[in-house]
Amino acid sequence: MTSREKILGEVLQNQPASLPLPDIARFRGKEQEVVQRYQAVFESIGGTVYRVDDFAAIQAIIHERYDTEKRIATTLPELTEGFEWIVPNADPHTYEDIELAIIRGHFAVAENGAVWLSDEVMGQRIIPYICQHLAVVVRADSIVPTLHEAYEIIGEGTYGFGGFIGGPSKTADIEQALVLGAHGPLSMAVFLLS
Repeated sequence: MTSREKILGEVLQNQPASLPLPDIARFRGKEQEVVQRYQAVFESIGGTVYRVDDFAAIQAIIHERYDTEKRIATTLPELTEGFEWIVPNADPHTYEDIELAIIRGHFAVAENGAVWLSDEVMGQRIIPYICQHLAVVVRADSIVPTLHEAYEIIGEGTYGFGGFIGGPSKTADIEQALVLGAHGPLSMAVFLLS
């Protein structure tokens, strides 16, 4: 047995007992304008929201706003015309020069502007973090008001990897100077699909 296996075995044996999640009914939002709230919050953290009716509108905006001469990749079969398909089992290093990645999000959270992504929709785990620009397609009716509702949805999920992404990568750690794209995309757009 390796030291790694020994440590992981001891951690597994010393897990605390599972407890039920607390009742969060009092936190549930009754907000009617959840889409407007999401858009306001997401834009306030540096993202761009496009409200669209179909994938043709998304395709048109991409051709209008992004450099389509550079490498654009997607996991959406509705958008493969002119775009590269992200292959889940490809070497992740082959995606180092992605200009724009277009993927589907499971849902969005109005409270903080985040989008929930799992490995199921990313194609490759590295895609939303390595691309220069990230675009996520989310159904407008999937937006939840708070993180409490979001955690109810993902709490017992069967995904292997997932995370919330909210806006472009940014940091002000060094001399309090805002730097975009330090740890991920320079920009992030969300297409809210009606």
